[in-house]
Amino acid sequence: MRFKDVFSIIGPAMVGPSSSHTAGAARLGRIARQLLAEPPLRADITFYGSFADTYRGHGTDLAVVGGLLDYDTDDARIPDSLAEAKAQGLEVAIGKGSLAAIHPNTVTIKLTGRNGAVEMTGCSIGGGNVAVAAVNGFSVSFSGASPTLIVRHSDRPGTVAAIASTLEHGGINIATMTVDRKGRNGEALSVLETDQPAGDDVLARLRQWPAVLDIRVVQLTATASEGDRP
Repeated sequence: MRFKDVFSIIGPAMVGPSSSHTAGAARLGRIARQLLAEPPLRADITFYGSFADTYRGHGTDLAVVGGLLDYDTDDARIPDSLAEAKAQGLEVAIGKGSLAAIHPNTVTIKLTGRNGAVEMTGCSIGGGNVAVAAVNGFSVSFSGASPTLIVRHSDRPGTVAAIASTLEHGGINIATMTVDRKGRNGEALSVLETDQPAGDDVLARLRQWPAVLDIRVVQLTATASEGDRP
């Protein structure tokens, strides 16, 4: 058997009984918080499949809320995350979904902050690894394992090339890039997983393009650039 890296063998450092139900869940919560780009005021969390059946016993609810509070997978505060969320003024509603899940461990997280809202659906796929499948109605595919830019933009000719060119000139290598759109000449969402994090200068240049409407940064391995703040 071949492994991609040592993480595939030993799994993540974590609090909780299951890498899928706790470590992965915490990562999904952190990704959702970074997509919102501000502390959430309300979180509506819907579990599907195995998550819906076992979230109380495995502490999946505690892990997701811990991620929303920006706790990493090994943060000792995760068992007390619901109480801490309440203390911080974060209103949490947890429910179960009956629709067919895209993966047994699937969750949809809707967050509302002072300046905006975000809805994200993601899956915990084992070993603490995750896959984000949808953001605000757009189909996406990224893991959060590397720095990721989520760029909402108008569906105009040359915009995707301009985004890629801006990253190239900033010394940022693109590992993967996917694009989804809601309709021709409507809004589109480009997701770029990169080898290096984009600095504030690169983000500023991206925002200068008239077609770029919004940028979010997902970076779990270090503090995300302040350039992702609204």
